[in-house]
Amino acid sequence: MTGQQFTILGQGWDADDPGLQAILARIYETNERPRCMCVPEGVEMYVALHRQFIVKCMPDTGGQHHPACVAFDAAPQQSGLGELVGEAILESQAGAVELRVDFPWARSVGRGVARAESQDVAEVAVPRRRMSLRALMHFLFERAGFNRWSPAMEGRRNQAVLHKYLLEAAQTMVVKGMPLADRLYVPEPFHEADKAACAQRRRSKLAVLHPKELQSPLALVIGEFKASDESPWGRRIWIKHMPDAPLLLADKTWARIAKAYAPLFEARDADGGQRVRLMMAALIRERREFTYEIDVASLMLTSEHWIPMEGIHELPLVQALVHARRRFIKPLRYDARHAASFANALLIDVGERTVPLHIVSSHLDPKEQSAKATALKGGEDVWIWRTSEDMPCLPSAVSIAALPRTVVDAGAS
Repeated sequence: MTGQQFTILGQGWDADDPGLQAILARIYETNERPRCMCVPEGVEMYVALHRQFIVKCMPDTGGQHHPACVAFDAAPQQSGLGELVGEAILESQAGAVELRVDFPWARSVGRGVARAESQDVAEVAVPRRRMSLRALMHFLFERAGFNRWSPAMEGRRNQAVLHKYLLEAAQTMVVKGMPLADRLYVPEPFHEADKAACAQRRRSKLAVLHPKELQSPLALVIGEFKASDESPWGRRIWIKHMPDAPLLLADKTWARIAKAYAPLFEARDADGGQRVRLMMAALIRERREFTYEIDVASLMLTSEHWIPMEGIHELPLVQALVHARRRFIKPLRYDARHAASFANALLIDVGERTVPLHIVSSHLDPKEQSAKATALKGGEDVWIWRTSEDMPCLPSAVSIAALPRTVVDAGAS
């Protein structure tokens, strides 16, 4: 049960009412809008069809919902998302999202095409912002709900859930005119008894990589980094739940990745008291039949529950929030210059508002320290933990009994 309540055609409906699908089908593709009644005046939403009818937020309205409502979303300006919305991320009211990225979907193979002779400039285009591979990974995790937590999620996150919801999130996204879901591979849970069938499904999915017309198409793999080892032709990168399909990479490229993401690799060996995961987003191409080579890669640290983290300094806070059975949102960096410009977490179980939680770590570099100091200037009703001191008590949660009935147990699904 999500606890959500809607007003549709003047009648109230619970989100788990058996008759809801019929009434949503009735208003689908009409001008009628359901209203989520998590706040007294209600918030207008729309009906989408994904195997069944669902009620979704209108663009830029997530912040109008009650913080405890399953439809609530933090304002884009509270994370790196704000820099991308409207330029690199274009969302229509029909629920489709166009993503403008800074990487290609294919590489040229064979001989290059001769350049044309230079001509007079006919126009000057205004440069538009494009999102990186890291930003795309953050957007997928946010749309799939992995940057939010409620106590009802305990024990419900696993590889099958990751596989399902990342792919569902990709269903609404278009990159360079192509559905992202057609180019995204997230490993399904590996079972020895189903090994052959699983491998066949993977090969079918990645058949899109077969070169054609002097182009080598790319696909996106998102999975948990397991290990790398040497081979006669470079490095083999192993992704969890893909034990029979390593991703290949040149030694020099691996050396650059290891250097650029050294803090994240080190986090796996940190004495944090809880395991962390290192997620990899890799654009891959087919080197030969059924041989996959990494073209571009990005890495992201998460907690054991797949909650994205900017660094190991955020782990104690995430642990404390989960153990205290709190509801919170983790703002993500995307392509922002400094992650410290945003709160490290937003509490959404404290009533009518959210409370930003900030971490001031002595290990942040000077630029991040400065960004965090700027973020805290004039801040009201914020929580601050300086890691050189004991963690202060968290703001008190509002009891379930004090919440509007329509948002009780929101986020439990």
